Amino acid sequence: MRYKKLGSSDLNVSVVGLGTWAMGNDFWGKVDDDMSIYTIQKAIDCGINLIDTAPAYGDGHAERIVGKAIKGRRDSVIIATKCGTLRDGKNFIRSLKPKDIRKQIENSLRFLDIDFIDLYQIHWPDPSTPLEESVNELLKLKEEGKFRWLGVSNFNIDLLNKIMSLTEIVSLQPPYSLLQRDTEEVITFCREKGLGVLSYGSLGAGVLSGKFKEQPKFEEGDNRSKFYPFFREPLWSKSMQLVDVLRDIAARHDKPVAHVAINWVNQQDRITTALVGAKTPEQAEQNAMSASWELSQDEIDEINTAYDRIFGK
Repeated sequence: MRYKKLGSSDLNVSVVGLGTWAMGNDFWGKVDDDMSIYTIQKAIDCGINLIDTAPAYGDGHAERIVGKAIKGRRDSVIIATKCGTLRDGKNFIRSLKPKDIRKQIENSLRFLDIDFIDLYQIHWPDPSTPLEESVNELLKLKEEGKFRWLGVSNFNIDLLNKIMSLTEIVSLQPPYSLLQRDTEEVITFCREKGLGVLSYGSLGAGVLSGKFKEQPKFEEGDNRSKFYPFFREPLWSKSMQLVDVLRDIAARHDKPVAHVAINWVNQQDRITTALVGAKTPEQAEQNAMSASWELSQDEIDEINTAYDRIFGK
């Protein structure tokens, strides 16, 4: 495993991180909790030290699973969780009201069974709450020792400039993959400002893993096709054309297709960590092993040329 320094922090994070949304067990279909625990532990065994979670993932369920998995291994992991997104049944509610932030971090610490959070991130902006009020509460929580470093997720350049005028942040977590490149401008901004970047959706909800040979019909409770446009036409057919290119490159190296997609993200000079989900220990190990090799520049150029041809530059 390779590691990079996250922005201006003292955190050295693995270039492949573990995303835990599916482990919330309420949005991506049924997931076995024991299997999720084994998956997290396998990821740690393979050198993945960044575990990213959030209260919104199963209304705290994913955080509880992470807490059980890291028991006795706290010194081996960097825990990143979030505030600002609440659950009301199946609905997601954005709130950065100070009282909600405080309640969420207290719950997160209890669910994770840890004394402090390494990286605390604003999950989504909340236009109804002045950012100054949210930041003031976050600074109080930091002074109380509840978290060490502050990051944000899903912020645009204007919001980044605003929060950076109020306090120090060390990272942005945007969606980014070969199937979602509309965040490249804000990612470039992060590089210029010295912010770390944790890309989520690095495998396009599994599309870029190469495991789908035909358009999938997901089981009840698996909402990927609603959340990601890649599972619907016309993007589905175009995505499959791109996956064929990744499959050819993977075959040359005798590596999984997912490695090619993860490495393409990680070899962009603006990316600190590619966050990748996993439902089994085997998937976690496979994802971690992508850090053992890199694409050549010719192969990156080949992928970019194919992307421009298929999706239109």
